[in-house]
Parts: sequence; structure tokens; C-alpha cells
Amino acid sequence: MINEQHMLYGFTLSLNHFKGGFFMPKNKFQEVIFTIIMVFFMVYAMICYNIVLNTGAMTNSVFLSAFRALTFMGPIAFVLDFFLVSKLAFACANRMVNFRNCHPFSMILAISVASVAFMCPLMSFFATLFFKHAGNQFIAVWLQTTFMNFPVAFFWQLIYAGPIVRFIFRHIFRENEAVQAVSASAE
Repeated sequence: MINEQHMLYGFTLSLNHFKGGFFMPKNKFQEVIFTIIMVFFMVYAMICYNIVLNTGAMTNSVFLSAFRALTFMGPIAFVLDFFLVSKLAFACANRMVNFRNCHPFSMILAISVASVAFMCPLMSFFATLFFKHAGNQFIAVWLQTTFMNFPVAFFWQLIYAGPIVRFIFRHIFRENEAVQAVSASAE
């Protein structure tokens, strides 16, 4: 039933919200905005996590250090996600679930899982390159970094970053919903 209500991360959502697509970008401008917001939440959190792994302690200075690293890791993540990973993740997710007749949450879950599966090794590569000073052990350190990062990236994306980013995104583009509702009622 299209108007069926569901609880998702503490919010009551109608399937019309998913079917209308405002959880996901509808054009290139919206894709850019969505990617920027997602990159901020994912990369900043993962930088904080990696600093804590490297130093062995969570301190207030971690948050400031993470912002400094975000200035160059963020653009790397944006370019990777926007031009490569989002397309690969969408194609892989479409193989996991049939987008035409699956529950919308299944579609979001499949895209999120595929995104983490591609972004984690790529961003771990750059983290190893810039921060780990791995020398001739680069491959081993990169694999270790990827394995340490993957569980955190996976759950952070599914439980926190994804829902928060979609919440922010749908509120940024809320005016488009009103226009769609008016045009739908006029038809």
C-alpha cells in the first residue's frame, strides 16, 4: 500500500516519501549537494576514528585535527564518489535488488552497502598513502587499514550518516516537494 507508514530511525515515514524520491537526488545539482553532505559526514567521522586508532586516545584535539585532514581528504572522497563510486554502487545495488519492484528501503540499503564496499578500500588507500608512512609495507598496511575501517564505515553509514544526510537533504529540497504535491493534485 503506497500510504503505508513505517518507523525508520525514529521517524515515521510514508512510502510516498520514498516513491517521490526526495531521499535521493533527482538531478546533477542535487547529486552534487547530496555528495558534499555525505562526504562531510562520512569522511570527517572516519578521519576522527583513524586519528584515535593512531594516537590511542580520544581527545578534543582529534576534532580539530580531523577538520584539517578533511580539507584534502574531503575533495578526494568527493571526486571518487561523484565520478566513479556512485555509478558503480548504483549498478551493483541494482543487481542486488530490482529497483522497479523492491521496497524503497531495500534500494537505499543496497546502494549504501555497495558505496561503502567501494569507498572504504579507496579512501583507506589514500589514508595509508598520506598518514601511515608505510614504506615497503604499503600493501599490508593498506589492507589492515581497510579491514579496520570497514566495520566502522559500514555501520556509521547505515545507522547514522545515511539517515542524517537524507534527513538534511530532504529538508534542503523541501520546496520541490510542495511544487510536486501541487502539480500532482492539479492533475
